[in-house]
Formats: sequence, C-alpha cells, structure tokens
Amino acid sequence: MSEICAAFDEIAGLREKNAITLKVAKDRGRKVVGTYCLFSPVELIVAAGAIPVSLCGTSPTPIPAAEKVLPRSLCPLIKSSYGFALTDTCPFFHFSDLLLAETTCDGKKKMYELLGEMKPLHLMQLPQVQDEAALEYWVLELKRLIGRLEEAFDVKITPEKLAAAILLLNEERRSLKALQDLQKRKPAPISGMDLLTVLHNRGFTVDKREAIDLIDRLTAELTELSEQGISPFTLKTPRILLTGVPVGIGSDKVVRLVEELGGSVVCFESCGAYKKVDPVQPGKDLLRSIAQKYLRVPCSCMSPNKGRLQLLEELVREFEADGVIDLTWQGCHTYNVESFTVKRHLQETVQVPFLQIETDYSESDTEQLKVRIEAFLELIGTRRGGRP
Repeated sequence: MSEICAAFDEIAGLREKNAITLKVAKDRGRKVVGTYCLFSPVELIVAAGAIPVSLCGTSPTPIPAAEKVLPRSLCPLIKSSYGFALTDTCPFFHFSDLLLAETTCDGKKKMYELLGEMKPLHLMQLPQVQDEAALEYWVLELKRLIGRLEEAFDVKITPEKLAAAILLLNEERRSLKALQDLQKRKPAPISGMDLLTVLHNRGFTVDKREAIDLIDRLTAELTELSEQGISPFTLKTPRILLTGVPVGIGSDKVVRLVEELGGSVVCFESCGAYKKVDPVQPGKDLLRSIAQKYLRVPCSCMSPNKGRLQLLEELVREFEADGVIDLTWQGCHTYNVESFTVKRHLQETVQVPFLQIETDYSESDTEQLKVRIEAFLELIGTRRGGRP
C-alpha cells in the first residue's frame, strides 16, 4: 500500500515516530495519561492539558514475563498489557504520568491493582448497565476523574476547555469514520490488514490535529485510487465483518489468515474501530453529554448489551458483508458467552454466515484456523453461487 499511498507510509511509522515526540513533549513539561480502553473519557484528559496515549497490549512478546505473575489461563490482552509494563518495553507506558483504567472485567480490574504498584493509577468504577441510574453514577465517576486530574497536574478543567476538547475529539471520530466508511465501496479500497495498521498506529499519536489531517489525507488518496479502479480485491472477494474483542498489530492472526485465504475484512466492529466513531452530542451539561457518549459503548461487559446487536445488524447491511467472524480471546468470558446471542440475532435478521473463533496471540492453532476459515469462505462462495 505504501508504494501507491504516501499517507499510509507515514501512518505505518507513527508508533516509532511518536515515541520520540512523546519524550520531547515530556522534556518540555507536558503530562501524559496512558489509557487501555474505549471507556476512557479522553475529553477530560485533553481539557486538563495532558496528552492521552493508548498503551501497548497486542503483542505476544511480553506474555511469558506476565505469566510469572498472572494465571496462564487469563486473557492474552491482559497478560500482554501487564507484560509490557513489567518489562518496561512500552515507551508510552514508560512516559505516562498517570494510568487511567476502568472496571470492564474481573481480569482487568485485578491486573490494574498490580499496575497501580508501578505507576499512579486512577480506576473508574464502570457501571455494567446502561440506564438513567447508571448514567447518574457515571457522571459522578467523571467528576471524580476531573478532581484527580486537576490535583495531579495542578490545572483547572473549565467549561471552555471541555467544549474545545469535545470539538477536537469529535473531529477525530469524524475522520476515523470517513476512513472506515470507504470500505463500503465494492471492492474495498484497502485491505483489512492495512486498515488495522492505520487504526492501531493512530492510537499512539501525540498531536491529534496532525493525526486528523493525516487520516483525512489517507482517505482522500484512497478515494482517488478507488475511483481509478485500484483495489487489492475484486468484486468476487468475500466481504467479512470482524466483531468481538479488541485486535491490533501483533494480535492480527485472524485478519491475516482471512485475507491470505481469499477474503476481505471490510469492517472492524471492535472498540478500536467502528465502536470508536460515535461522537459526543453536546448539550447544556457538557459533562453529562460526555458521560452519555461513553456509557452507550456497546461492550460485552454491559448486561444486557442490545446496542451491539443493533450496531452489528446495521454494519452488516451498510458494508454488505457476506459473513461475520466473531473473534474471542481465550479467557474472555463476556465475549465468549455473548457470541451465542450475537449469532442468533444475526441469523434472525441479516441471515449471513457466522463463525466464532476462540484463540490467543500465539501461532499454535494457525493450521486449524486455516481449515476453519477456508471452509467458511467456501460456504460464502457457495451461497453466492446460489443467488439469482
């Protein structure tokens, strides 16, 4: 992709570039807040004048170190995140002044207790339902975070700063949505692996306005290529929607296999992708508006989680997906159990082939996955052949 798309080449090197940029910013006195989850209200961090950065957690490399402390049966995302911290091999963790965490699952919240021994950590108590009572509680949690940020960084988060942060983050979401919406074109103008590289690397950006401009430039370049008929795929390539757990570079095994075997991952429903593009709807009470936006994230930790079912149904239709793959990390009980409900809902509505894959970050089951994914793509091809 870099041979024909200049913006992609820049984005592919963002992680390394921004590690250096972050050190320079730190040397100049900027504060850094490391985040692990989509539930982190980034607007508050920006309004506090700090730099929000995503923290590493998608590589298998530090997992052996983590398993000296954590159970081997634990989710690989949790083990990878802790392993990076334990081995001090994530520069973004290294430069963080404060870690922001949320109680999304039992494994994470207990791991955060250990992380809190390494760095200052603020734990937000996330409600597990999405009703008015939960919203009122979540607003209080945001107020508690404001207090922690103001005290830790000796700043005052004003309504004006909050409004500016909302505008900036909404613009970032707008740019990410525009990029991903290009995949609705047939054939898709960018591979799932290349799109994943963009979504993954932009999370490590220090200057959000610079990142927005870069994503917009990539979108414009891809649009032009698509209009010229340039694509890594054909109209016959099976279009796959990937749902489920967070996935990134290093934990991209399933995405890679799908495309090596002849499919095209046109949409990532996960929290690093399409779940992220929902904007804040500003109202008179800005803090409440922010709380509403984050509480409606359709994560499997919510019970019930009807928002995910609705979102998936919409995305299958909009991206004209030929099949859905539900990816679950081993040890992730909420996504694993919810897969049954997702499958049933999609069968009753959009009626596309569905495949659940439970795996980890290792390559130990690669051959088995190849067989299952190849059979899934063949099923899609058979269904297509039977269409009038």
